[in-house]
Amino acid sequence: MKTLLFLFTLTVSITNLQATDKYTAAMQKNIESIYQAETLEDYQTTVNSFERIAQGEKTKWEPYYYASFGYIMMSMNSQDNTQKDSYLDLAVKSLDQAKKLKPEDSEITALEGFIVMMRVAADPASRGAQLSGFSMQLFGKALALDPNNPRALALLAQMQYGSAQFF
Repeated sequence: MKTLLFLFTLTVSITNLQATDKYTAAMQKNIESIYQAETLEDYQTTVNSFERIAQGEKTKWEPYYYASFGYIMMSMNSQDNTQKDSYLDLAVKSLDQAKKLKPEDSEITALEGFIVMMRVAADPASRGAQLSGFSMQLFGKALALDPNNPRALALLAQMQYGSAQFF
């Protein structure tokens, strides 16, 4: 009986380890893909992969985070402001799922600020005054949550640098 219990426990442990390894491998592959993407289609393919991973790993925030990041990158590579906003809306939707799983996270908050910053970049003349301060607040909140977050600091600096031309 002890042997049977031991074998069962060992089998469950190995199965969990393999599932974790598959998740990690899939995430690493797609993270590399998102940084190597060159076209909107490349980004969309990778975002779709992150969304499939998220459906299978409902307790993990990272696939939603990277799907959101992918949509931001799609927005940055689109020429049409309406399309940019559509991609950013999808980025918000994915990031909201990540926030549900891990509220008050510095990385998620920094990405939220990045989304707002990209909305400003799409139309600075009409959106800058309204959204710039909100973006900076989000970067400040991200830094308050983790003062050593390099992404939050870099994005805040980029926003401040971009805003300086209007003052």
